[in-house]
Amino acid sequence: MNELDKKENYTNQTFEDIKHIDENGIEYWNARELQIVLNYKEWRKFENVINKAKESCKNSDISVFEHFVDVDKLSKRANNAEVVIKDYQLTRYACYLIAQNGDTRKKVIALAQTYFAIQTRKQEISEKEYSMLTEDEKRFYQRNLTRKGNYSLNQTAKNAGVKNFDKFHNAGYKGLYKEHYQQGQLLGCAPLL
Repeated sequence: MNELDKKENYTNQTFEDIKHIDENGIEYWNARELQIVLNYKEWRKFENVINKAKESCKNSDISVFEHFVDVDKLSKRANNAEVVIKDYQLTRYACYLIAQNGDTRKKVIALAQTYFAIQTRKQEISEKEYSMLTEDEKRFYQRNLTRKGNYSLNQTAKNAGVKNFDKFHNAGYKGLYKEHYQQGQLLGCAPLL
């Protein structure tokens, strides 16, 4: 067993913790963060896995550039010099391919294979099945997404040091509905001063 596997208690949350969401609501993972989670100590070895995954993507007639987006980052060295390092923003599909091409002797690779396969399938199912839901089921589904979004917002706010969540959420609603509040149109309330 890999020494790092013995020390770490990997769960699906491990991959959720390094997931990012861009300004368009699209989720992605940074390759350098995934490298650490997947216990690759050297970038060059992890990049070999990425290249195999890119080849798999290409051989499936799927656009490599949509799933493996090149990004450059600045990294500080020990002498405070900054150098540009290569990184990728990876889609869930790219992460799945990386996991499939990873070192299968690592326990975390097996977990990554399962996580990204299941999450990819959930996305496919939810898109297909959503269109078949009744209006009440769609409303319930949207409420559940909102609840999860609010939980995520609360966690982020808490990590940023927010103490008074009532004021925090009220400020958010005021910003969202400012025009309606000022005109006294929302719920028949008086205009805000």
